[in-house]
Amino acid sequence: MKFHIDVDMTPEEARRFLGLPDVAPVQEKVLKEMEKRMMAAMDADPQSLMRAWMPGGEGIEQFQRAMWDAAQKAAGGKTGKP
Repeated sequence: MKFHIDVDMTPEEARRFLGLPDVAPVQEKVLKEMEKRMMAAMDADPQSLMRAWMPGGEGIEQFQRAMWDAAQKAAGGKTGKP
């Protein structure tokens, strides 16, 4: 025997019903702090921030290669390094 129950409620109502905490205020504060720190790091030394995001320096090259390959495929050409 199977039962199928549809419940029509918003995500906020479901969160309250399940007793889950409202983390929106905390998330907003954390995001503002992250933005503040990132902007300070960009002002001080943007290159070190990029190195932290893409370790080994290969990240940008891999991204460029992927974009180049995608553009070549879309144009119907060969893929590979330009």
